[in-house]
Amino acid sequence: MASTLAPRPAPAATTEKELRAGRRPLLNRLLSRPELGSLIGAVAVFAVFFALAPTFRQGDSFATVLYAASVVGIMAVGVALLMIGGEFDLSAGVAVVTAALTAGMAGYYLNLNVWAAAGISLLVALAIGFANGAILVRTKLPSFLVTLSMFLMLQGLNIAVTKLVTGSVSGPNISDMDGYESARAVFASSVPVPVLGGVRITVIWWLVFVAAATWVLMRTRVGNWIFAVGGNAESARAVGVPVTRVKIGLFMTVGFFAWFSGMHLLTASGRQQSGEGVGMELLYIMAAVVGGCLLTGGFGSVIGAAIGAFIYGMTTMGIVYAGWDNNWVMFFVGAMLLLAVVVNAWVRRQASKR
Repeated sequence: MASTLAPRPAPAATTEKELRAGRRPLLNRLLSRPELGSLIGAVAVFAVFFALAPTFRQGDSFATVLYAASVVGIMAVGVALLMIGGEFDLSAGVAVVTAALTAGMAGYYLNLNVWAAAGISLLVALAIGFANGAILVRTKLPSFLVTLSMFLMLQGLNIAVTKLVTGSVSGPNISDMDGYESARAVFASSVPVPVLGGVRITVIWWLVFVAAATWVLMRTRVGNWIFAVGGNAESARAVGVPVTRVKIGLFMTVGFFAWFSGMHLLTASGRQQSGEGVGMELLYIMAAVVGGCLLTGGFGSVIGAAIGAFIYGMTTMGIVYAGWDNNWVMFFVGAMLLLAVVVNAWVRRQASKR
């Protein structure tokens, strides 16, 4: 018996207009990603030094690039989160040195195991972050003024207290103290990696911190709070976001990363100079801004900040490998920052138009 069902009509041919319409959402998503501009910049910088500096192509040299990036990148994780939350921290650079000096002097003069001294240093670093956040939310002063004041106070304390306690501008040498070798293994050792020969463990920690912070930012309620507070704190408070706790927590997160970076500095050499750290806060902010974070808050990504730190590592070491005058490093870093801001602004405009 013949079927009474009409044959199913053949699907209509897909037109070019429909294909373009299908592709547009993907393009929009790419343009809306804060790290797109930094990714383009990273590819360009890599291509330049790969072509012009033969040493740059060697595995052990690239491991050095990764290490230079990780030193800035670890702190850039916390700074990026803070900037997405609408604030920034000018005291982050000297806070790293404060953490290193605290651990060194506490361990040496109190005759403590290095890990016990590290615990004291962690409390101090978190207290600095808490103070920054608490003063900011209580006084409602701009973070620029609050953290600039903290920067100046810590810079003075680092040098003055170190000279008062040790009689010099250098902290004590703790390389022969109990717990030093295990602390060095955690904070400043090297890990064998095929092709690269070996990478510093800070590179591994950097990638772990980036992954963890990205998960928090994109997959948790706390991440939503951070974006909301950075976008409009009053509106966020009106819908129940604990703005005060979020801001203080973000400053304390920067304090944690300052402690971790300080422990790396201390265990890498066994002692810490008190005058270091000045200017490093600008590199952390630079990495975050190059990665797409806005100074006004509410937009950005930790992955973008990691790419920004990677660009910095490639630039600083690539200039050396290419045999160029090392005095040009900061010029190129500044030019890179300006170009990245322009590109990121263009990308955001294109995304809004679409």
